[in-house]
Amino acid sequence: MTYESTRSQPTASLATSPLTGWDRARWAALGDHLLSSALPFASPGHARITFPGPEGGYGRAVDGLEGFARTFLLAGFRLAGERGADPHGWAEWYAQGLAAGSDPHAEDRWLRLSEHAQAKVEAASLALVLDLTREWIWDRLSPLVQEQLVDYLAEAVGDDTYPRINWVWFRLVVQTFLRSVGGPHSLDEMAADLATHDSFERADGWLADGAERSYDHYAGWALHLYPTLWARMRGAQDLAAPRRERDVRLLDRYLDDALALVGADGSPLLQGRSLTYRFAAAAPFWVGAIAEVPSHSPGLLRRAASGVVSHFVEHGAPDERGLLTQGWHHEWLPISQSYTGPGSPYWASKGLIGLALPADHPAWTATEEPLPVERGDVLRAVAAPGWVVSGTRADGVVRVVNHGTDHALEGDRVGDSPLYARLGYSTATAPWSDLASRTSPVEQSVTLVDGAGRATHRTGWRALDTRVDETPGQAPVGVSGSVVRAHWLDAETGGRDHGHGLPGVATDAGTLTVVSLVRGPWEVRLVRVDELADGVDASTVRLRVGGWPVVDGDGLTASLVPLTAQDAPVTSEHRTDASPLGHASAADVVDLPVEPGRWHAVLLTLAGPARDPYPSAPHRTLSAPELTAAGRTALVHWPDGERTLTDLP
Repeated sequence: MTYESTRSQPTASLATSPLTGWDRARWAALGDHLLSSALPFASPGHARITFPGPEGGYGRAVDGLEGFARTFLLAGFRLAGERGADPHGWAEWYAQGLAAGSDPHAEDRWLRLSEHAQAKVEAASLALVLDLTREWIWDRLSPLVQEQLVDYLAEAVGDDTYPRINWVWFRLVVQTFLRSVGGPHSLDEMAADLATHDSFERADGWLADGAERSYDHYAGWALHLYPTLWARMRGAQDLAAPRRERDVRLLDRYLDDALALVGADGSPLLQGRSLTYRFAAAAPFWVGAIAEVPSHSPGLLRRAASGVVSHFVEHGAPDERGLLTQGWHHEWLPISQSYTGPGSPYWASKGLIGLALPADHPAWTATEEPLPVERGDVLRAVAAPGWVVSGTRADGVVRVVNHGTDHALEGDRVGDSPLYARLGYSTATAPWSDLASRTSPVEQSVTLVDGAGRATHRTGWRALDTRVDETPGQAPVGVSGSVVRAHWLDAETGGRDHGHGLPGVATDAGTLTVVSLVRGPWEVRLVRVDELADGVDASTVRLRVGGWPVVDGDGLTASLVPLTAQDAPVTSEHRTDASPLGHASAADVVDLPVEPGRWHAVLLTLAGPARDPYPSAPHRTLSAPELTAAGRTALVHWPDGERTLTDLP
């Protein structure tokens, strides 16, 4: 039985939690359930918690360290939020683990930062909680254990091997704690890490995870989380003061978009790596409450966070043992990257950071307010990742049309990562992640397919404009596009997977332009072969468009209708065990003639079970968009009877 099915009568006050039923007591019960279920898997000295499941890519020692450090986050939040009250004895239990883990002679000691890079990640969680719970844990440790911990953490100082992505925060948090306890630290390195973080800033409060076009949940559960928590550390006060206003402003703006990306059922967007962290996706909403952002009420932020957490609880996470496995709703090992082990999913603890706020904080006492998709249909352009976001109130589904995110740089010649480079993502579907789909894209793609059935990749494309047109007298339309130097890939499949597309030898196929016009559950996708590469004959290739991948029996309506070449047959591609949402799934595809210079168009639909996809004109005959001779505007007759005239990017 799951946590959801075994909990006692709901403790939630409907006066403050009318939408989700989750009040602070219920959150606390979940946190305590996760901790009490984890501790039986600890080593005798408590320094490692090694959960059942396949050994992670970095070995059992890392698995155990992750299990300790990531549950320590949750224990720290519980202690802080209860102002030190500790009926379960978490402080003493973890203090024993801190003593053993930092003892270089203990049998269950932690791998040191100089021994394995993953220890640098986990050290940041240790430092963060030691600061957060200082008077209840750190101040009560013996001088010897304090010295051991300083010695363990001090290896971060002078280490220039931290990747210049979200990892800069791991070094910065550790050095900030060391500074607060009189340990070694480098103000120059701290300033350099802050400067690197600042280089991640993009439009509208978004932060890229490094130099690449890497936009995903790390923007919220790492790059916006750490500045807020770090600013409250004792060793950061003087450094954070001149940055605070800017960091809060960026977070506030980012939350405009992040709130619109949560489905009415609480599901986060299924896009990007590390999805096994699950309800860590709730972290930025709590961080907004902690930072007291000016534009978003505590009730709205808590509703978003409660929606995300309750979504997973209601779908079986944690499992019947009270454990978070590698997966999404249930265990599904293909969701893991090469760095994932059985302790990794406990970064979900970040999503419970609201428990660090006391019961009288406005984030807990305010009344829940509905999400954007619950208040009405959502249509917005998100410039940094190149997304058009379309959420529909009738079914609560949020969709993203993607022309800007591929976890790569413009001009790169690698494979498409299913987690980043697909044309569409949603809160109700998941990209296919099996090897066949990584080597030859099908769903949510526009490709050239050769005689052997190999589909091209699009990573490295040139992004065009992303916007919402609001023309008087017609319905708003989301518009985005990209120009793709399509390439076949002889992929190297044996390497480590960090979420990137596969490497390999690329062969040019041709140049494609793809433009998306978006309204409600619909996308009119305009595709054009601009030119074929030398040696590629139009008669030997097909122009293939793939639609939404849906799991059998999920109640979704997903269709693909060719608006040009209307006699082209639509077929279904099927996969097994390619989606974390279900065993069997399918996606519609259509093959169109390759006619360089000519636009083709298809209508893609994704709607939830509560919605008739064509409510105003269910029997309407669909027609092709009317384009000007120069191909600069498109007149579209939509399934609901609306007509829109749109300038193409």
